[in-house]
Parts: sequence; C-alpha cells; structure tokens
Amino acid sequence: MNGWMVRVAIAVAVRPWLWLMATRQTVRLAGRGWWRRPPFLPVPAAPYARFRRTTQYGDPETPPTVADVLVWLSWARRFPKTAPGNCREDD
Repeated sequence: MNGWMVRVAIAVAVRPWLWLMATRQTVRLAGRGWWRRPPFLPVPAAPYARFRRTTQYGDPETPPTVADVLVWLSWARRFPKTAPGNCREDD
C-alpha cells in the first residue's frame, strides 16, 4: 500500500461520517477482478487513476492529497441531496 493511501485511510478512520461514502467509492472505483491480482486490494484501475491524476494535478505521477480526498468524499456524501433532480421548487 502506498504512503498516501495509508494517510488517507487514517484521515477517513477518524471521520466516521465518511466511512460509508469511502466504502462506496472504493467499491465503485476498484478495477474489475481486483481480488484476483496483487496487491489484492480494491484500488482503482491503473489507467483510470493515471487519467484522474493527470486531469487534476497535471502530472500522472502526483498522488492525491489527503485534503483533496476528504473534500471529494464530503462532496460525494452531499451530492445526492443537492443534485438538480432532487431539488424541488415550491410553487
């Protein structure tokens, strides 16, 4: 496991309100058949992770920051409640 993954795991571990969302996102982003390949962890597929790091940081080798992951998980947790389809204007 990479150092940044350990730091993110610790940061999420002390924020119980993010546990469910972190679990959901881990499952959603895990490459297919992750349990069959080393490191036998549900990590994103390498091409996808490389693309996301390139688009976010401009460098495919830059790991995500703990702050960025926490902000993203918080946003994902709130998103269903704030999505346009879920907003209702009173008549």
